Amino acid sequence: MADKDVLDPVVVLGAPRSGVCLLAALLDAHPHLASGPDLPCLVTILRQWRELDRTLLPLAAEPGRDALKNDNVHSIEIQVPTSQLVSFSSPTIGIYATASRQKVRVLKDNGTVEGHGPWVQVSRLGNPLINEVIIALGDKDRWNTLPPAGDKQFAHYYTQPGLAAALPSLYPGVFPNLAALVQSGKARADLQAILLTGIPSGIIPGFQNNTGSVLSDMLRLNTAIPPSGSPNILGLLGGDLAGFPNGRRVFDDIVTVELRAVAGLTFALVDPSFTPDTAAGQVTDGLTDASVKAPFLNTFPYLGVPYSGFDNPS
Repeated sequence: MADKDVLDPVVVLGAPRSGVCLLAALLDAHPHLASGPDLPCLVTILRQWRELDRTLLPLAAEPGRDALKNDNVHSIEIQVPTSQLVSFSSPTIGIYATASRQKVRVLKDNGTVEGHGPWVQVSRLGNPLINEVIIALGDKDRWNTLPPAGDKQFAHYYTQPGLAAALPSLYPGVFPNLAALVQSGKARADLQAILLTGIPSGIIPGFQNNTGSVLSDMLRLNTAIPPSGSPNILGLLGGDLAGFPNGRRVFDDIVTVELRAVAGLTFALVDPSFTPDTAAGQVTDGLTDASVKAPFLNTFPYLGVPYSGFDNPS
């Protein structure tokens, strides 16, 4: 391999849930290619690149791109009375979903597939974007096969998230306070509370959705908090106690909420001496209330009428 090739690396990135783990394994088998762990690997590449006095090409500012704009998605929705889920003394629930497949798949000569053997969990979802952003590549498959009750072993990914370390490198000078926080090695107790235990009382006035001390990645909902008359797509960050991470409404902008939390916006809740960077409150995926063109329904199942497949996507 020529020297010029070493100094001009090619970085291959992929969208979540698009087969990147399989592709990474295939590429890693090549003697001249390396597949590293998600975000930490990207930070290392950037630092080494700068050590070689290389300058990143300046990119013009662009608005966020909604890859699912005017697309339809499949949804499985159920409606359950609150009285069947909680008691008056314990109004908070924690939920997660899993996907399983049979242990053996047989490819038949006629092109069909048969499943045999016991069902095995291959994926799970509680809080959004945990598998994609928080858990490192080497542990994604293992995390997906386990129940939330065993999440203590993954707690370091929440308390020292790779994305928090990546942001100051990706945007030099924009996140100085976050960079100092990462450098200090302080555990992100805010993210642990938000994502692994629920937020205890006394942190946010009039709010709590704590489910106990067991670290478990679940979507938590305090059913005692009524729906908001003036909902905000940023949920708790927008002053709306009925929004994410108190449950997850169909219109909540969960990407922006989680990005801002990881960027340090919520750390001051557990450490008043910390001042979030201005940029932490400005990070966004670009979505607004007007991003969804099909209006939501006022009653269950709430999602709007699907877009016409003849005209969309345009």
